[in-house]
Amino acid sequence: MTSYRPLHDGWTVTAVSSTGQLRPVVAGLPAQVPGCVHTDLLAGGLIEDPYLDDNEERLTWVGRTAWAYETTFTWEGTEDERADLVCEGLDTVASVLFNGVELGGTANMHRSYRFPVRHLLREGANTLRVLFDPPYGYAEEQRVALGGRPGAYAEPYQFIRKMACNFGWDWGPTLVTSGIWRPIGIQTWSGARLAEVRPLVTLDGTDGRVEVHVAVERAAEEPLDLTVAVAGVTVTERVPPGERRAVVSLTVPDAEPWWPRGHGGQALHELTVRLGDVDSWTGRIGFRSVRLDQTGGAFTLVVNERPVFVKGFNWIPEDTFPSRLTRERLAERLTQAADAGANCLRVWGGGLYESDDFYDLADELGLLVWQDFPFACAAYPEEGPFRREVEAEAREHVTRLARHAGLALWCGNNENIEGHAEWGWQDKLGDRSWGGGFYYDLLPRVVAELDPTRPYWPGTPYSGAPDLPPNDPSKGTTHIWTVWNTHDYTHYATYEPRFVAEFGFQGPPTYATLRTSVSDEPLTPDSPGVMHHQKAIDGHLKLLRGLGDHLPEPRDFDDWHYYTQLNQARAMTFGVERFRAQAPHCMGTIIWQLNDCWPVTSWAAVDGGGRRKPLWYAVRRAFADRMLAFVGDTVAVVNDTGERWTGELAVVRSSLSGKPLAEQSFPVDVAPRATAAVTLPVALLRPDDPTGEVLVATLDGARTLRMSAEDPAMAYPEAEMDTAVEEIDGGLRVSVTARTIVRELALFPDRLDPRATVDDQLVTLLPGETAVFHVTGGRPDPRALVRHPVLRCLNEPRR
Repeated sequence: MTSYRPLHDGWTVTAVSSTGQLRPVVAGLPAQVPGCVHTDLLAGGLIEDPYLDDNEERLTWVGRTAWAYETTFTWEGTEDERADLVCEGLDTVASVLFNGVELGGTANMHRSYRFPVRHLLREGANTLRVLFDPPYGYAEEQRVALGGRPGAYAEPYQFIRKMACNFGWDWGPTLVTSGIWRPIGIQTWSGARLAEVRPLVTLDGTDGRVEVHVAVERAAEEPLDLTVAVAGVTVTERVPPGERRAVVSLTVPDAEPWWPRGHGGQALHELTVRLGDVDSWTGRIGFRSVRLDQTGGAFTLVVNERPVFVKGFNWIPEDTFPSRLTRERLAERLTQAADAGANCLRVWGGGLYESDDFYDLADELGLLVWQDFPFACAAYPEEGPFRREVEAEAREHVTRLARHAGLALWCGNNENIEGHAEWGWQDKLGDRSWGGGFYYDLLPRVVAELDPTRPYWPGTPYSGAPDLPPNDPSKGTTHIWTVWNTHDYTHYATYEPRFVAEFGFQGPPTYATLRTSVSDEPLTPDSPGVMHHQKAIDGHLKLLRGLGDHLPEPRDFDDWHYYTQLNQARAMTFGVERFRAQAPHCMGTIIWQLNDCWPVTSWAAVDGGGRRKPLWYAVRRAFADRMLAFVGDTVAVVNDTGERWTGELAVVRSSLSGKPLAEQSFPVDVAPRATAAVTLPVALLRPDDPTGEVLVATLDGARTLRMSAEDPAMAYPEAEMDTAVEEIDGGLRVSVTARTIVRELALFPDRLDPRATVDDQLVTLLPGETAVFHVTGGRPDPRALVRHPVLRCLNEPRR
């Protein structure tokens, strides 16, 4: 059998040379592997936390420095015929030396590398050294050699196969790092080993089918038995001498299928592959089919022959330094997505192919994964080393990820087709390549060869053909950035999209997260640290402009924080509700974005400290399987369940004091996975008092409200409420009973204790109604929980 020895101990890192201003002397600094230079410097006390204040700006030299990682390990010998050094991830341009002999070079963060070292291993001490060239130096050399290319930012991220957002983004810091970012070790083996296992899994009627493609590396030409087993079915095939590839097919009758969340269970089955008695492989698979319906310009994911309305989030790298991620942290973040009602995550093209843990967790949680290939917001060169590097990484990851039930779509890039067509790139490019050969030729060929079970889409936004305007909402996928950049969020109502793959609105992080990353005193909306943790162009101004007529003008930091978070939640609710109401014409909404890679004001629902912003709670309502929304003169009744939704829709127009002024019931009968629109009569739509009424629609516990005017124009009474706080198992229960209308009630326990969280936010109470909040974690002061600025509402008494 094969054996593996990790080489993660005893590493040091040394600064070899620098084209930047080298601040500290770094020589023989203890290093963590997997890890990176920045985290090693931070652990060694040689730099300040890059996420605090503006420390990031003093660390540019790190990306302009060459680094040497080195370790010495003891080897006691082996009887195996082969020994390979396996590098699962080197970031990025590196030379690997083993006992002084150069094994080879690397130039791709997204690839793994394997080097034979049996002839170099010696009993006793062995030395492994990895020399990293400065990422900036390599990228800038490639730019000079191949000619400049336009992009969203001045940084040279398209000239190196490295996580693009490492060079900064409109939500991320510029922290260009190097290091051994994924495991490294020695694998020994004899006879043969499984070099590649690629299960292609489908569902044919009720039968599960898996076609296991295997590549064998041999040290001896002997016949080998290849045994594949899953769900009680076992098949053995003979691999003759000289053969290095084999395919084994299995059929599992009446297989329990895998479904995306909200459509059924997530049945996963252990697949085992054995190569004689020399090697084995195990992975979980799920039986399901997936295809893309493009009829008439549609973009509909069909899973197990059922159209799925996609309710999703865009996913960016969870940490600027991804080697710090643990399975537990990923599980927390993906569970937050599922708990918000999402059934999909789009892995965005400016980041990574994520870890096995990420895709395993998505399978378990029923989250579909839309996987971008790592290209984003730039024209990419196809010459030089890049075509072979791109093909190598694509082949590796299409093979690696093929087994995952949740993986639903391969996508060529993020916004590069749009950029080439509409951002003026063609005039700047001349006859230079821009990446089109990757998106229209290389990548679809790789996917068609290695993973024909899944659809491929050349990029997003994309309208289905190269000669069409790429961001046409009426075809394929669209990105909507008029809202946030130039238009009020009510502009979402003008769109009739087929599938929205990106749309978003900013809000600041939670107070506790902001306080851990900004040391400003006093904390103000435009204090230096707060402004540094806002990376979007004119982001601060857009936050204030976005309040528009919807919310009052903030008087202080506390108002600014509450109002802008609330406005973010409302903006995305408005968009999601309208796009869902258009189903099946529109069959997907993927919110920009779920997460952050550091503490920052951004479009995320979960901030860089892992805390849920008010947006998250609003999305949970907007993504509910059964949802009501006022859309124009109608109530949209959205039923994303497998059962009919029947009952009486009650709509009441009342005064702010709760007195009914007009009411009517409407019988509804909405088919499974369908929507209906109930048109309201003028008697309900036209208020007697334009600033003093509320319209309420209810059905089977679902509720939606609409005020007769925007909040600043409403004649709200000052909020009066009774509050009670009591200790319960696991935390505190906070009860709020309204004596008047209480608009957008929010509780922010993290202001008292950064460990404290609450189970709900942004609740509007009519007179006599009660809201109950559960606060868990930490030990917040019970009395302070029901005081300003922890407990907020829009019509609170003026201070």
